[in-house]
Amino acid sequence: MRQAFLKTLIECLAVDPAILLLTSDTGFHVFDDFQREYPENYLNVGISEAAMIGIAAGLALAGRKVMTYAIAPFATFRCLEQIRVDLCCQKLPVMVVGVGAGLTYGPAGPTHHTIEDIAVMKALPNMTVFCPGDPWETEAAVRAGLALDGPCYLRLGKSSEPLVHQQPPAFRVGEGILLRPGTDLAILATGTMLAAAVEVADRLKGQGISAELISMPTVKPIDRRLIGEAVERFPLLVTMEEHSLLGGFGSAVADTMLESGLASTRLLKFGIPDVYCDVAGSQEYLRAKYGLDPESMTTRILEVVRSRS
Repeated sequence: MRQAFLKTLIECLAVDPAILLLTSDTGFHVFDDFQREYPENYLNVGISEAAMIGIAAGLALAGRKVMTYAIAPFATFRCLEQIRVDLCCQKLPVMVVGVGAGLTYGPAGPTHHTIEDIAVMKALPNMTVFCPGDPWETEAAVRAGLALDGPCYLRLGKSSEPLVHQQPPAFRVGEGILLRPGTDLAILATGTMLAAAVEVADRLKGQGISAELISMPTVKPIDRRLIGEAVERFPLLVTMEEHSLLGGFGSAVADTMLESGLASTRLLKFGIPDVYCDVAGSQEYLRAKYGLDPESMTTRILEVVRSRS
């Protein structure tokens, strides 16, 4: 996703030289060539994320299209007050880019895990929240975010996310993307869980269960129409996110169901429980620890389906 972000940034710069990338002493190897080729469009502000947001706000008021880039927990939590006051209260068009979301930086421990950012960012008025699921969706989200007239948060994985879509998908802010039709249940996945959701759908197919698979690259605004249609068609909705179960994507889907009077359908949420990691390990290891690996999720879905038949 990082490379997809950088590629799209360069393409957008060719059209709009007002774009400016700020970093907080992050991403040196990724941005080395970019710094040399576009020195007028790059600024390293040092390890000072809160100041970076203030600088971004000032530059946005001066007419620049600004992106701030940092490891996700530092791009969001460390400068939350500045994001709230400087960007959201003034509805300034600044893109806050957080890389390595979820458990991507597993071995670095809970200081580098980002499992509450969706909940925090979607609670801010005027903030749009993008959680692309593969490099194609990342490119589309960057372009969509630059066209907004207010702030947005772009939640990225890192470098190992595979292409899930076969070609650039139809991407619109606030809309989900249908990857695969189904007849028995619907899986709604966001962000870095999209590839795992595909594997779960394949495993369920092997068990004779047809799962509709939907990517949700925008968490705020949420696609209320698509959720409503899924509830009317399926007895079970499944959400997948690499984020806390509290306040994230699954909660947004649940809120939509309740507010729309659509609570008769069962909702099964996959995410991280209300704890911080007490061990260090790879992203794959930690996903398995919290039941977010394809095998564990498939087993749990089968238990629910069979209990209802």
